[in-house]
Amino acid sequence: MMAGPHGLYGHLFGEREVADRLSDRARVQAMLDVEAELAEALARVGVAPASSVEPIRQVARAELYDLAALATEAARAGNAVIPLVADLTRRVATSDAEAARYVHWGATSQDIIDTALVLQMRAASAPLLRQLDRAARAAAAHAHRHRNTPMPGRTWLQHATPTTFGLKAAGWLDGLERVRRAVSSAFSSSFVLQFGGASGTLASLGPAAIDVASALAERLDLELPPAPWHGHRDRLAQLACALGVATGTLGKIARDLALLAQTEVAEARPGETAGGSSTMPHKRNPVSCAVALAAAVRVPGLVASMLAGMPQEHERGLGGWHAEWDVLPEIVLLTSGAARSVADALDDLVIDAARMRRNLEMTRGLAQSEAVAMTLGRDLGKHEAHALVEAASRRAAAEERPLAEVLAEDASVTRVMTPNAIEHCLSPEAYLGVADAFIDRILATWKRKD
Repeated sequence: MMAGPHGLYGHLFGEREVADRLSDRARVQAMLDVEAELAEALARVGVAPASSVEPIRQVARAELYDLAALATEAARAGNAVIPLVADLTRRVATSDAEAARYVHWGATSQDIIDTALVLQMRAASAPLLRQLDRAARAAAAHAHRHRNTPMPGRTWLQHATPTTFGLKAAGWLDGLERVRRAVSSAFSSSFVLQFGGASGTLASLGPAAIDVASALAERLDLELPPAPWHGHRDRLAQLACALGVATGTLGKIARDLALLAQTEVAEARPGETAGGSSTMPHKRNPVSCAVALAAAVRVPGLVASMLAGMPQEHERGLGGWHAEWDVLPEIVLLTSGAARSVADALDDLVIDAARMRRNLEMTRGLAQSEAVAMTLGRDLGKHEAHALVEAASRRAAAEERPLAEVLAEDASVTRVMTPNAIEHCLSPEAYLGVADAFIDRILATWKRKD
Protein backbone atom coordinates (compact mmCIF):
# COMPACT_ATOMS: atom_id res chain seq x y z
CA MET A 1 0.00 0.00 0.00
CA MET A 2 1.28 3.46 -0.85
CA ALA A 3 2.33 5.15 2.38
CA GLY A 4 1.20 8.64 1.38
CA PRO A 5 -2.61 8.81 1.35
CA HIS A 6 -3.46 7.12 4.62
CA GLY A 7 -0.23 6.89 6.58
CA LEU A 8 0.33 8.61 9.91
CA TYR A 9 1.02 11.95 8.19
CA GLY A 10 -1.22 11.40 5.18
CA HIS A 11 -3.78 14.01 6.20
CA LEU A 12 -1.06 16.49 7.15
CA PHE A 13 0.82 16.45 3.86
CA GLY A 14 -2.06 15.56 1.52
CA GLU A 15 -5.57 16.85 0.92
CA ARG A 16 -8.03 14.26 2.21
CA GLU A 17 -10.31 14.07 -0.83
CA VAL A 18 -7.30 13.71 -3.12
CA ALA A 19 -5.87 11.05 -0.83
CA ASP A 20 -9.09 9.05 -1.03
CA ARG A 21 -9.04 9.20 -4.82
CA LEU A 22 -5.44 8.01 -4.90
CA SER A 23 -5.83 5.21 -2.39
CA ASP A 24 -5.07 1.59 -3.22
CA ARG A 25 -8.79 0.80 -3.07
CA ALA A 26 -9.47 3.57 -5.60
CA ARG A 27 -6.65 2.26 -7.78
CA VAL A 28 -8.10 -1.23 -7.86
CA GLN A 29 -11.56 0.17 -8.59
CA ALA A 30 -10.16 2.20 -11.48
CA MET A 31 -8.59 -0.95 -12.93
CA LEU A 32 -11.86 -2.79 -12.59
CA ASP A 33 -13.71 0.12 -14.19
CA VAL A 34 -11.46 -0.19 -17.23
CA GLU A 35 -12.11 -3.93 -17.41
CA ALA A 36 -15.88 -3.42 -17.16
CA GLU A 37 -15.95 -0.72 -19.82
CA LEU A 38 -13.73 -2.85 -22.06
CA ALA A 39 -16.42 -5.54 -21.88
CA GLU A 40 -19.01 -2.94 -22.91
CA ALA A 41 -16.82 -1.77 -25.81
CA LEU A 42 -16.22 -5.33 -27.02
CA ALA A 43 -19.94 -6.03 -26.95
CA ARG A 44 -20.82 -2.80 -28.74
CA VAL A 45 -18.50 -3.64 -31.63
CA GLY A 46 -19.63 -7.25 -31.74
CA VAL A 47 -16.37 -8.84 -30.61
CA ALA A 48 -18.05 -10.22 -27.48
CA PRO A 49 -21.68 -11.16 -26.87
CA ALA A 50 -23.84 -8.58 -25.12
CA SER A 51 -24.62 -11.17 -22.47
CA SER A 52 -20.98 -11.07 -21.28
CA VAL A 53 -21.16 -7.48 -20.03
CA GLU A 54 -23.34 -7.74 -16.95
CA PRO A 55 -21.57 -10.76 -15.37
CA ILE A 56 -18.28 -8.86 -15.64
CA ARG A 57 -19.70 -5.59 -14.35
CA GLN A 58 -21.36 -7.30 -11.38
CA VAL A 59 -18.02 -8.39 -9.92
CA ALA A 60 -15.97 -5.34 -11.01
CA ARG A 61 -16.27 -3.88 -7.52
CA ALA A 62 -13.15 -3.27 -5.47
CA GLU A 63 -14.80 -4.20 -2.16
CA LEU A 64 -15.00 -7.80 -3.34
CA TYR A 65 -11.22 -8.13 -3.56
CA ASP A 66 -8.58 -8.71 -0.90
CA LEU A 67 -6.04 -5.93 -1.35
CA ALA A 68 -3.46 -7.58 0.88
CA ALA A 69 -3.67 -10.77 -1.19
CA LEU A 70 -3.41 -8.72 -4.39
CA ALA A 71 -0.30 -7.02 -3.04
CA THR A 72 1.29 -10.37 -2.26
CA GLU A 73 0.47 -11.72 -5.72
CA ALA A 74 1.65 -8.50 -7.39
CA ALA A 75 5.09 -9.07 -5.87
CA ARG A 76 5.24 -12.42 -7.67
CA ALA A 77 3.61 -11.34 -10.95
CA GLY A 78 5.32 -7.97 -11.37
CA ASN A 79 2.13 -5.91 -11.28
CA ALA A 80 -1.32 -5.97 -9.68
CA VAL A 81 -3.31 -6.42 -12.89
CA ILE A 82 -2.24 -10.01 -13.49
CA PRO A 83 -3.62 -11.38 -10.20
CA LEU A 84 -6.59 -8.99 -10.34
CA VAL A 85 -7.62 -10.21 -13.81
CA ALA A 86 -7.20 -13.81 -12.70
CA ASP A 87 -9.45 -13.21 -9.69
CA LEU A 88 -11.96 -11.24 -11.78
CA THR A 89 -12.11 -14.05 -14.33
CA ARG A 90 -12.72 -16.66 -11.63
CA ARG A 91 -15.54 -14.61 -10.17
CA VAL A 92 -17.19 -14.08 -13.56
CA ALA A 93 -16.88 -17.80 -14.35
CA THR A 94 -18.90 -18.76 -11.28
CA SER A 95 -21.97 -17.13 -12.84
CA ASP A 96 -21.20 -17.25 -16.58
CA ALA A 97 -18.38 -19.32 -18.03
CA GLU A 98 -18.93 -17.85 -21.49
CA ALA A 99 -18.62 -14.27 -20.21
CA ALA A 100 -15.40 -15.17 -18.39
CA ARG A 101 -13.78 -15.83 -21.77
CA TYR A 102 -14.01 -12.11 -22.59
CA VAL A 103 -12.45 -10.68 -19.45
CA HIS A 104 -9.44 -8.51 -20.41
CA TRP A 105 -9.92 -9.48 -24.08
CA GLY A 106 -7.35 -7.74 -26.30
CA ALA A 107 -5.75 -5.76 -23.49
CA THR A 108 -2.39 -5.97 -21.80
CA SER A 109 -1.51 -5.18 -18.19
CA GLN A 110 -0.05 -1.80 -19.09
CA ASP A 111 -3.27 -0.77 -20.82
CA ILE A 112 -5.17 -1.32 -17.59
CA ILE A 113 -2.54 0.20 -15.29
CA ASP A 114 -2.00 3.32 -17.39
CA THR A 115 -5.67 3.96 -18.07
CA ALA A 116 -6.54 3.38 -14.41
CA LEU A 117 -3.82 5.86 -13.43
CA VAL A 118 -5.30 8.39 -15.86
CA LEU A 119 -8.73 7.87 -14.30
CA GLN A 120 -7.25 8.46 -10.84
CA MET A 121 -5.51 11.61 -12.06
CA ARG A 122 -8.83 12.88 -13.39
CA ALA A 123 -10.60 12.11 -10.12
CA ALA A 124 -7.87 13.84 -8.11
CA SER A 125 -7.61 16.87 -10.38
CA ALA A 126 -10.88 18.55 -9.35
CA PRO A 127 -10.22 18.78 -5.59
CA LEU A 128 -6.61 19.82 -6.21
CA LEU A 129 -7.66 22.61 -8.55
CA ARG A 130 -10.32 23.69 -6.04
CA GLN A 131 -7.61 24.17 -3.42
CA LEU A 132 -5.55 26.28 -5.84
CA ASP A 133 -8.67 28.34 -6.55
CA ARG A 134 -9.29 28.77 -2.82
CA ALA A 135 -5.74 30.00 -2.29
CA ALA A 136 -6.14 32.42 -5.20
CA ARG A 137 -9.40 33.80 -3.79
CA ALA A 138 -7.78 34.39 -0.42
CA ALA A 139 -4.80 36.15 -2.03
CA ALA A 140 -7.18 38.29 -4.10
CA ALA A 141 -9.06 39.34 -0.96
CA HIS A 142 -5.81 40.47 0.68
CA ALA A 143 -4.76 42.30 -2.49
CA HIS A 144 -8.01 44.23 -2.55
CA ARG A 145 -8.24 44.88 1.19
CA HIS A 146 -4.62 45.97 1.66
CA ARG A 147 -3.89 47.78 -1.57
CA ASN A 148 -3.08 50.92 0.47
CA THR A 149 -1.27 49.22 3.36
CA PRO A 150 2.40 50.21 3.05
CA MET A 151 5.11 47.85 4.21
CA PRO A 152 8.85 47.48 3.71
CA GLY A 153 9.90 46.02 0.42
CA ARG A 154 12.67 43.49 0.98
CA THR A 155 15.49 42.53 -1.34
CA TRP A 156 18.27 40.17 -0.26
CA LEU A 157 16.31 40.00 3.05
CA GLN A 158 17.08 43.69 3.68
CA HIS A 159 14.72 46.67 3.68
CA ALA A 160 14.35 48.16 0.21
CA THR A 161 11.95 50.79 -1.14
CA PRO A 162 8.42 50.48 0.24
CA THR A 163 5.67 48.42 -1.28
CA THR A 164 2.16 47.52 -0.15
CA PHE A 165 0.89 44.31 1.32
CA GLY A 166 -1.77 44.45 -1.37
CA LEU A 167 0.85 44.24 -4.10
CA LYS A 168 2.63 41.39 -2.34
CA ALA A 169 -0.65 39.48 -2.15
CA ALA A 170 -1.42 40.33 -5.77
CA GLY A 171 1.93 38.83 -6.73
CA TRP A 172 0.93 35.63 -4.95
CA LEU A 173 -2.40 35.68 -6.80
CA ASP A 174 -0.70 36.15 -10.15
CA GLY A 175 1.62 33.22 -9.53
CA LEU A 176 -1.23 31.01 -8.33
CA GLU A 177 -3.26 31.77 -11.43
CA ARG A 178 -0.38 30.93 -13.75
CA VAL A 179 0.25 27.56 -12.13
CA ARG A 180 -3.48 26.80 -11.89
CA ARG A 181 -3.83 27.28 -15.64
CA ALA A 182 -0.72 25.20 -16.33
CA VAL A 183 -1.79 22.39 -14.00
CA SER A 184 -5.34 22.35 -15.39
CA SER A 185 -4.00 22.16 -18.94
CA ALA A 186 -1.50 19.42 -18.06
CA PHE A 187 -4.20 17.38 -16.36
CA SER A 188 -6.51 17.73 -19.37
CA SER A 189 -3.74 16.70 -21.76
CA SER A 190 -3.14 13.53 -19.76
CA PHE A 191 -6.74 12.30 -19.85
CA VAL A 192 -5.96 9.93 -22.73
CA LEU A 193 -6.85 6.27 -23.20
CA GLN A 194 -4.08 3.68 -23.18
CA PHE A 195 -5.08 0.66 -25.23
CA GLY A 196 -2.59 -1.10 -27.45
CA GLY A 197 -2.36 -4.73 -26.51
CA ALA A 198 0.89 -6.64 -26.29
CA SER A 199 3.11 -4.50 -28.55
CA GLY A 200 0.92 -1.50 -29.23
CA THR A 201 -0.65 -2.88 -32.43
CA LEU A 202 -3.93 -4.30 -31.07
CA ALA A 203 -3.32 -7.26 -33.36
CA SER A 204 -5.43 -9.52 -31.15
CA LEU A 205 -8.56 -7.57 -32.09
CA GLY A 206 -8.01 -7.70 -35.84
CA PRO A 207 -9.96 -5.25 -38.00
CA ALA A 208 -12.22 -4.33 -35.06
CA ALA A 209 -9.32 -2.84 -33.10
CA ILE A 210 -9.89 0.87 -33.76
CA ASP A 211 -13.63 0.53 -33.23
CA VAL A 212 -13.10 -1.19 -29.87
CA ALA A 213 -10.55 1.44 -28.81
CA SER A 214 -12.91 4.23 -29.86
CA ALA A 215 -15.81 2.67 -27.98
CA LEU A 216 -13.67 2.17 -24.87
CA ALA A 217 -12.47 5.80 -24.96
CA GLU A 218 -16.08 6.94 -25.26
CA ARG A 219 -17.20 4.72 -22.38
CA LEU A 220 -14.45 6.11 -20.14
CA ASP A 221 -14.85 9.69 -21.42
CA LEU A 222 -11.17 9.84 -22.35
CA GLU A 223 -9.47 11.15 -25.45
CA LEU A 224 -8.58 8.51 -28.04
CA PRO A 225 -4.94 9.13 -29.01
CA PRO A 226 -3.65 8.55 -32.55
CA ALA A 227 -1.80 5.46 -31.28
CA PRO A 228 -0.98 3.77 -27.96
CA TRP A 229 1.69 5.52 -25.90
CA HIS A 230 3.20 2.66 -23.87
CA GLY A 231 6.78 3.89 -24.32
CA HIS A 232 6.03 7.61 -24.63
CA ARG A 233 5.58 9.15 -21.21
CA ASP A 234 5.66 12.86 -22.10
CA ARG A 235 2.04 13.59 -21.13
CA LEU A 236 2.51 12.29 -17.59
CA ALA A 237 5.97 13.85 -17.34
CA GLN A 238 4.54 17.23 -18.34
CA LEU A 239 1.86 16.85 -15.68
CA ALA A 240 4.55 16.08 -13.11
CA CYS A 241 6.51 19.16 -14.19
CA ALA A 242 3.45 21.42 -13.98
CA LEU A 243 2.73 20.13 -10.49
CA GLY A 244 6.37 20.63 -9.54
CA VAL A 245 6.24 24.28 -10.61
CA ALA A 246 2.94 24.72 -8.77
CA THR A 247 4.45 23.30 -5.60
CA GLY A 248 7.40 25.67 -5.95
CA THR A 249 5.02 28.62 -6.26
CA LEU A 250 3.10 27.47 -3.20
CA GLY A 251 6.41 27.10 -1.37
CA LYS A 252 7.40 30.66 -2.27
CA ILE A 253 4.16 31.98 -0.76
CA ALA A 254 4.67 29.83 2.33
CA ARG A 255 8.23 31.13 2.68
CA ASP A 256 7.03 34.73 2.51
CA LEU A 257 4.34 34.08 5.10
CA ALA A 258 6.76 32.33 7.43
CA LEU A 259 9.23 35.22 7.21
CA LEU A 260 6.49 37.78 7.83
CA ALA A 261 5.44 35.82 10.93
CA GLN A 262 8.90 35.83 12.52
CA THR A 263 8.84 37.41 15.97
CA GLU A 264 11.26 40.14 14.92
CA VAL A 265 9.11 41.03 11.88
CA ALA A 266 5.53 40.18 13.02
CA GLU A 267 3.80 41.89 10.11
CA ALA A 268 1.49 38.95 9.43
CA ARG A 269 0.83 35.99 11.67
CA PRO A 270 -1.14 32.75 11.68
CA GLY A 271 -4.60 32.90 13.21
CA GLU A 272 -5.99 31.01 16.16
CA THR A 273 -5.90 27.68 14.32
CA ALA A 274 -2.09 27.72 14.02
CA GLY A 275 -0.06 24.94 15.56
CA GLY A 276 1.19 25.09 19.12
CA SER A 277 4.32 23.88 20.83
CA SER A 278 4.67 20.88 23.13
CA THR A 279 6.72 22.99 25.56
CA MET A 280 6.08 26.70 24.87
CA PRO A 281 2.46 27.74 25.46
CA HIS A 282 2.85 31.14 23.81
CA LYS A 283 3.74 29.87 20.34
CA ARG A 284 1.66 29.90 17.17
CA ASN A 285 3.74 27.88 14.77
CA PRO A 286 3.11 28.35 11.02
CA VAL A 287 2.25 24.70 10.44
CA SER A 288 0.52 25.36 7.12
CA CYS A 289 3.67 27.02 5.83
CA ALA A 290 5.72 24.04 6.98
CA VAL A 291 3.49 21.64 5.03
CA ALA A 292 3.79 23.63 1.80
CA LEU A 293 7.54 24.05 2.24
CA ALA A 294 7.97 20.34 2.93
CA ALA A 295 6.14 19.61 -0.33
CA ALA A 296 8.38 22.07 -2.16
CA VAL A 297 11.38 20.13 -0.83
CA ARG A 298 10.01 16.68 -1.68
CA VAL A 299 8.34 17.19 -5.05
CA PRO A 300 11.36 18.26 -7.18
CA GLY A 301 13.07 14.91 -6.58
CA LEU A 302 9.88 13.07 -7.51
CA VAL A 303 9.54 15.14 -10.69
CA ALA A 304 13.13 14.23 -11.49
CA SER A 305 12.17 10.56 -11.16
CA MET A 306 9.39 11.04 -13.71
CA LEU A 307 11.79 12.73 -16.11
CA ALA A 308 14.47 10.11 -15.55
CA GLY A 309 11.98 7.41 -16.47
CA MET A 310 11.17 8.90 -19.90
CA PRO A 311 13.87 7.18 -22.01
CA GLN A 312 12.00 3.88 -22.19
CA GLU A 313 12.96 0.86 -24.21
CA HIS A 314 11.25 0.18 -27.53
CA GLU A 315 7.50 -0.53 -27.38
CA ARG A 316 7.22 -1.02 -23.61
CA GLY A 317 9.74 -0.06 -20.99
CA LEU A 318 11.54 -1.88 -18.20
CA GLY A 319 11.72 -0.10 -14.85
CA GLY A 320 11.08 3.49 -15.98
CA TRP A 321 7.37 2.84 -16.37
CA HIS A 322 7.20 0.97 -13.09
CA ALA A 323 8.74 3.92 -11.27
CA GLU A 324 5.74 6.07 -12.16
CA TRP A 325 3.15 3.97 -10.37
CA ASP A 326 3.65 5.52 -6.94
CA VAL A 327 5.70 8.57 -7.90
CA LEU A 328 3.04 10.46 -9.88
CA PRO A 329 0.26 9.91 -7.31
CA GLU A 330 2.62 11.11 -4.59
CA ILE A 331 3.37 14.28 -6.56
CA VAL A 332 -0.35 14.93 -6.94
CA LEU A 333 -0.98 14.23 -3.27
CA LEU A 334 1.81 16.51 -2.04
CA THR A 335 0.77 19.31 -4.38
CA SER A 336 -2.80 19.05 -3.12
CA GLY A 337 -1.59 19.25 0.48
CA ALA A 338 0.55 22.29 -0.31
CA ALA A 339 -2.38 24.01 -2.06
CA ARG A 340 -4.73 23.30 0.85
CA SER A 341 -2.15 24.50 3.37
CA VAL A 342 -1.45 27.77 1.56
CA ALA A 343 -5.19 28.35 1.16
CA ASP A 344 -5.64 27.73 4.89
CA ALA A 345 -2.76 30.03 5.76
CA LEU A 346 -4.07 32.88 3.59
CA ASP A 347 -7.65 32.45 4.80
CA ASP A 348 -6.48 32.55 8.43
CA LEU A 349 -3.83 35.27 8.06
CA VAL A 350 -3.84 38.16 10.54
CA ILE A 351 -2.30 41.37 9.15
CA ASP A 352 -0.68 43.90 11.48
CA ALA A 353 -0.63 47.15 9.51
CA ALA A 354 0.66 49.09 12.53
CA ARG A 355 3.67 46.79 12.78
CA MET A 356 4.31 47.25 9.08
CA ARG A 357 4.38 51.00 9.67
CA ARG A 358 6.76 50.66 12.63
CA ASN A 359 9.06 48.48 10.58
CA LEU A 360 9.00 51.04 7.77
CA GLU A 361 10.14 53.65 10.27
CA MET A 362 12.88 51.43 11.65
CA THR A 363 15.51 52.76 9.23
CA ARG A 364 14.57 56.43 9.90
CA GLY A 365 13.97 57.06 6.21
CA LEU A 366 16.99 55.24 4.81
CA ALA A 367 14.86 52.74 2.89
CA GLN A 368 13.27 55.65 1.00
CA SER A 369 16.59 57.28 0.12
CA GLU A 370 16.13 56.46 -3.57
CA ALA A 371 13.11 58.77 -3.66
CA VAL A 372 15.24 61.77 -2.62
CA ALA A 373 18.04 60.81 -4.99
CA MET A 374 15.63 60.62 -7.93
CA THR A 375 14.09 64.00 -7.04
CA LEU A 376 17.47 65.71 -6.65
CA GLY A 377 18.69 64.07 -9.85
CA ARG A 378 16.30 66.11 -11.95
CA ASP A 379 18.32 69.23 -11.03
CA LEU A 380 21.74 67.91 -10.04
CA GLY A 381 22.11 64.92 -12.32
CA LYS A 382 21.85 61.31 -11.27
CA HIS A 383 25.48 60.77 -10.30
CA GLU A 384 25.82 63.86 -8.07
CA ALA A 385 22.42 63.33 -6.46
CA HIS A 386 23.23 59.70 -5.70
CA ALA A 387 26.55 60.64 -4.13
CA LEU A 388 24.92 63.33 -1.92
CA VAL A 389 22.19 61.02 -0.66
CA GLU A 390 24.64 58.14 -0.17
CA ALA A 391 26.88 60.32 2.01
CA ALA A 392 23.89 61.58 3.99
CA SER A 393 22.62 58.02 4.45
CA ARG A 394 25.95 56.85 5.83
CA ARG A 395 26.02 59.76 8.25
CA ALA A 396 22.41 59.17 9.35
CA ALA A 397 23.16 55.49 9.97
CA ALA A 398 26.36 56.19 11.88
CA GLU A 399 24.75 58.86 14.04
CA GLU A 400 21.41 57.02 14.36
CA ARG A 401 19.51 60.07 13.15
CA PRO A 402 16.61 60.49 10.72
CA LEU A 403 17.76 60.82 7.13
CA ALA A 404 15.48 63.84 6.62
CA GLU A 405 17.27 65.70 9.42
CA VAL A 406 20.72 65.02 7.97
CA LEU A 407 19.64 65.96 4.45
CA ALA A 408 18.13 69.24 5.73
CA GLU A 409 21.57 70.23 7.03
CA ASP A 410 23.19 69.87 3.61
CA ALA A 411 23.11 73.11 1.65
CA SER A 412 23.59 71.24 -1.63
CA VAL A 413 20.32 69.48 -0.95
CA THR A 414 18.32 72.42 0.46
CA ARG A 415 19.16 74.53 -2.59
CA VAL A 416 16.88 72.14 -4.49
CA MET A 417 14.48 70.82 -1.82
CA THR A 418 12.88 72.40 1.22
CA PRO A 419 12.82 70.45 4.51
CA ASN A 420 9.09 69.88 4.01
CA ALA A 421 9.72 68.55 0.52
CA ILE A 422 12.37 66.19 1.91
CA GLU A 423 9.96 64.93 4.58
CA HIS A 424 7.25 64.37 1.98
CA CYS A 425 9.66 62.60 -0.36
CA LEU A 426 10.66 60.20 2.42
CA SER A 427 7.04 59.31 3.20
CA PRO A 428 6.41 55.67 2.18
CA GLU A 429 3.06 56.59 0.60
CA ALA A 430 4.82 59.06 -1.71
CA TYR A 431 7.03 56.39 -3.27
CA LEU A 432 4.79 53.46 -4.09
CA GLY A 433 5.04 53.94 -7.82
CA VAL A 434 2.30 52.19 -9.78
CA ALA A 435 1.68 49.50 -7.17
CA ASP A 436 -2.03 50.26 -7.27
CA ALA A 437 -2.15 49.87 -11.05
CA PHE A 438 -0.33 46.55 -10.86
CA ILE A 439 -2.86 45.31 -8.33
CA ASP A 440 -5.74 46.36 -10.58
CA ARG A 441 -4.17 44.62 -13.58
CA ILE A 442 -3.69 41.36 -11.68
CA LEU A 443 -7.17 41.44 -10.16
CA ALA A 444 -8.72 42.18 -13.54
CA THR A 445 -6.90 39.23 -15.12
CA TRP A 446 -7.97 36.97 -12.27
CA LYS A 447 -11.61 38.01 -12.59
CA ARG A 448 -11.51 37.24 -16.33
CA LYS A 449 -10.09 33.74 -15.83
CA ASP A 450 -13.40 31.99 -16.46
